[in-house]
Amino acid sequence: MKFLSSTALSSLALTACLLAAPACAEESKPPLTAWEASRTATNDDVIATGVARARDRLDSATSTSSLGDSTIAKIGATSMADLFRNIPGIRAEAGNGEVNGNYTIRGLPMVATGAKYLQIQEDGLPVLEFGDLLALIPDMFIRADFNVAQVESIRGGSASTFASNAPGGVINLISHTGEVEGGSIQASTGLDYRNHRTDFDYGGHLSDSLRFHVGGFYREGEGPRRTGFTGNRGGQFKFNVTKEFAGGFVRLEGKFLDDTTTQFFNTPLGVTGSDADPKYAVLPNFAANKDSLTSRYTTTFPKFSGDGSPSQINIHDGNHAVVKSIGFHAKFNIGDWTVSEHGRYAAQSGSVTVDYPLVVLPAQVATFAFGSPFGSLVYANGPNKGQTITSPGTLNGNGLVTYSAMYNSQVRKLDNFTNDLRVSRVWQLGTANLTSTAGVYNSRQDLAYERYLLDFIQDVVGGGNSALIDLVNADGTPNSLGGALDFTGPTTGTLHNVDLRYRVLAPYGSLNLQMGNLSLGGSLRYDSGKVEGTLRNNRPSDVRTIDANNDGVIATAETKFGFSPVTNAAPVNYSYHYTSYSVSANYRPSRSMSFFARYSRGARAAADKILFTPAISATDGGLVDRSVGYDPVKQAEVGVKFRSGPFFANLTGFSAKVAETNSQIRPDANGVIGLSLVTRRYSAKGIEFEGGVRKGGFSLTAGATVTDAKIVAAEDPTLVGNTPRHQAKLIFQIMPQYETDLFTIGANAIGTTGSFSQDENKLRMPGYTTVNAFIQVRPVDRVVLSFNVNNLFDTLALTDVSAPSLPAGGVTLAQTLFDRNMTASVRFYF
Repeated sequence: MKFLSSTALSSLALTACLLAAPACAEESKPPLTAWEASRTATNDDVIATGVARARDRLDSATSTSSLGDSTIAKIGATSMADLFRNIPGIRAEAGNGEVNGNYTIRGLPMVATGAKYLQIQEDGLPVLEFGDLLALIPDMFIRADFNVAQVESIRGGSASTFASNAPGGVINLISHTGEVEGGSIQASTGLDYRNHRTDFDYGGHLSDSLRFHVGGFYREGEGPRRTGFTGNRGGQFKFNVTKEFAGGFVRLEGKFLDDTTTQFFNTPLGVTGSDADPKYAVLPNFAANKDSLTSRYTTTFPKFSGDGSPSQINIHDGNHAVVKSIGFHAKFNIGDWTVSEHGRYAAQSGSVTVDYPLVVLPAQVATFAFGSPFGSLVYANGPNKGQTITSPGTLNGNGLVTYSAMYNSQVRKLDNFTNDLRVSRVWQLGTANLTSTAGVYNSRQDLAYERYLLDFIQDVVGGGNSALIDLVNADGTPNSLGGALDFTGPTTGTLHNVDLRYRVLAPYGSLNLQMGNLSLGGSLRYDSGKVEGTLRNNRPSDVRTIDANNDGVIATAETKFGFSPVTNAAPVNYSYHYTSYSVSANYRPSRSMSFFARYSRGARAAADKILFTPAISATDGGLVDRSVGYDPVKQAEVGVKFRSGPFFANLTGFSAKVAETNSQIRPDANGVIGLSLVTRRYSAKGIEFEGGVRKGGFSLTAGATVTDAKIVAAEDPTLVGNTPRHQAKLIFQIMPQYETDLFTIGANAIGTTGSFSQDENKLRMPGYTTVNAFIQVRPVDRVVLSFNVNNLFDTLALTDVSAPSLPAGGVTLAQTLFDRNMTASVRFYF
C-alpha cells in the first residue's frame, strides 16, 4: 500500500502539471549554440544536489564541488573512478578498469568494495539503492559521455537527510536538457592501445516552451591493458524532452545502455626491502600496470547452474551491463507551494565475469601445493597446448604461476524503482525568510543473481598471452580439467543464488531560517526498510562427478562439480528503521565570504554484505542482532568559503565516527584471499581545501584533503589504534591550464601520500602522483582537435596490495592504475 500511495501522489502531481501546461513560458535570452557553450565557462555558483532547494554555495552550509562538461573533456578520464578522483575529499581506487571502482569520502572506511557511504546518482536519483553490492557497483550502470552537463558533489552534511543510504555524500551526474542549440560528434582513438569510440549529442528547442536533448556513444577496443582480445564493446543512448510552463516544467527522460568492459583485479608484482620501506617493481615478462592475466587464452569453462543444468562461462564476457530506464520529472507551483516530483524505473541486468588471482607461487612447487606431488605441469591451451613444462623454475623468465578464481555473477534482475516527492514554501516572518520542505522518498531495489566460482592455474606472462595450465598426477592421470582444479570454488559455500527485494520508505523534512546574514537550518529523515526473499549456497554434499569433456577419463577436477539445489534455500525476512538528522548555521558577513557549521547523524543500511553470514538467522531469515541492520555515521563540520572575482577558496574541517559491519576481502593465515566478517568502529578527522583562480588565459584549480583516521574498536583487538588500510594522510588534485582562441593546454595532477596495505599496519604502499596532460586545438570554428596523455610519466601507482607484510618470496598480488596511454580525437560542432 505504501508504494501504491506513492504512485497515487505521482499521478496527482502529473495531473497538476498538465493543467498548468498551457501557460506561456517565461521569456528568456536567445539560447547559446553548442559551439558557443563549449567556449563559455560553466556557472557553478549554485548547488542543487543534496539540499532542499537550489541555492548559492555561499548561502549553503555544505561542502560542494562541480566539474563542467568542458573540464570533463580535458581530463580525459578512462573510468568513472578516474573522473571522481578529481573531486576534493573523494578517495577513488581506479585500478579495476572502467567500472566497479572503489570509493569513499573524508576518511570514512573502505572496508570492502564499492561505495558504501557515498551515493552515486544520475540526474538526482540513485543508480542503485546501495553502492557496495559485491561486484555490482553503481558505476557499472552509468557512463560519462556527452549527455553529462556537469558532475556535482556534496560531502557530508545534508546528504544524511536528503538521500537514503548516503551519509557520507553524493556524486550526481547531471544531464543536458536542451538549453543549448545544436550538438557535436567526436571520433577518438587510442594511439598506443586499441580503442575506437564515437560520441554524439544534439539538443535544442522545438518551440518556445518545448526542448529536447539526445546523445550517446559506441566503442570497441582492447583498452589500455594488454589482454589480446576486444574486451570493451557497446554503447549508450539517452534522451529527454522538457515542456516548460509558467512556474515549472515537465520532463520525460529515458536511457538504454548495453556495454561490456574488462575488469581487472590484483596481479603479480615484485617487492623487496622491508615493511617500512618496500621496493616494488614489475616482473620479467609481466608488467602489473600494463598487462593482465585476463588474456586471449583465458576463455571458457564448464559449469553447472544452481538447478544442475550444464552450461559454460566465458571470462571474455567481462562486466556486461544492460539498462533500460524511463523517468519523469516535474516541478510546478500550487499557490505558494512549490512541488517537485521525480521518479524513475530502471530495468537492469547483465553479468560479471572476472579472473581473480588468489595466490602467486613458484611454478616448481605447484604440483605439491595442489595435490599432484611428483606430477607435472602441462599447458591446457594456447600455442603450447599439450606441452609439458620441463623447466618450471624459469617459466616465462619469472618462474611463476597463479592460483586464480573465475568469478561469475549472472545478474537476472537488478531493477531499481525510485520516487522522490517533495513540497516547499518560503514564509515571510517579518524581515526573515523561513523555507520549509517536506518530502517522501520511496524505492525498491531488486537483487537476483547466481554467483559461481571455480579455481584454476595459469602462467604469469604479459601481452595478453597468459595460458591455462593442467596438473597431471605422477601416474599420468589428469588432476585438473582445462586448467580448472575444481568446480565448487575455493571453499564450500561460495556458489550463491540470491533473489531479494529491498524496499525503502523515508519521509523527510527541513526548515531553514534566514535572518539577514545568518541562516539556521535543521532537517530530519526517517528511513524504514524491508528485505524479503530467499538465498541459497552449496553444501559439502552438493558435489557431482561428471565427465565434462566426454573423453571417458574422469579427472580429479571432474569429481568436484558443485551446485546449489533449491532444497538449500533459506529465507531472508527482516526490517530496520533509523532516524537521521542534521543541524547547521551559515553566516555570510559579505557577498564574498561565508562561515558555516554543521552536525549530522546518518546511516547506511546493510545490503548483501551480511548475506551468508551469522548476522541472518538460517531458520526465519531475521536479523540475529538488529544493530547490524544499519551502520550509523556521526559527522561534524566547520568551514569558510570565499569567492571574489576570479578567485575562490573553501576550507572545511571535519570529524566523523562510524560503526561498521561488513565482509572484507583479505588473505588468511596461508595467504589465500577470501571474505571475512568484520565488526568495527572507526573515527576520522581532517581538513579539506578547494580553491581556484583565473587571470587572463591562465587558470588554476586545486584541492587537498588531510585525514587522520583510526580503527577505534575491532573484532581483532590487535587492530585497535591502527590506520585503516589504504587510508593516506593526504590526497590532492591540481589542474593548471592556459587558454587562447586557438588552443588550450594544461595538466591534471592527482596524488596521494603513502598508506598501509592492510589493517595490520605493517607493509607500506608508497604514495604517488599521476599527471594527465591535454591539449585542444581549434583550427577553425566548430572544430576541436584533442590530444590526451594519461599517466604522462608512467608512474607505478599502487591502489591495493594483498599481502599484510613483506612476502618471503619477493612477489605479491597488487593492483595499479594504468600505465601511460595516449588518445587523439576530433570533434565537430553543428
